[in-house]
Amino acid sequence: MNKVFHHIGIPTSLPQPNEIYLESVQLYITDAMQSPHRIEWTRAAPGCPFPELLKTTAHVAYSVDNLEAAIAGQQVIWPPFEPLPGVRVAFIVEAGAPVEYLEFAK
Repeated sequence: MNKVFHHIGIPTSLPQPNEIYLESVQLYITDAMQSPHRIEWTRAAPGCPFPELLKTTAHVAYSVDNLEAAIAGQQVIWPPFEPLPGVRVAFIVEAGAPVEYLEFAK
């Protein structure tokens, strides 16, 4: 499986400049590609359905060619969904830490 580092996500309780609101999961994010260190700030809105681990613990994210193959046999804590057009995402846990996989439409 081909996986390439994409970003690190860091939860915050403070609003950030240029946040993007993901209505489907009630989460605010910043665009990691606009950060010189590829940091994505995440802020859960009230009612965010994510597990507490995703709302409170930093995660590392990788771009993959096949999301289903990437999560096969893993402990999935949030199944595949499309937070933005053309981007499918899922979260797994490795040794207590969240890991995000992203698959971009070709």
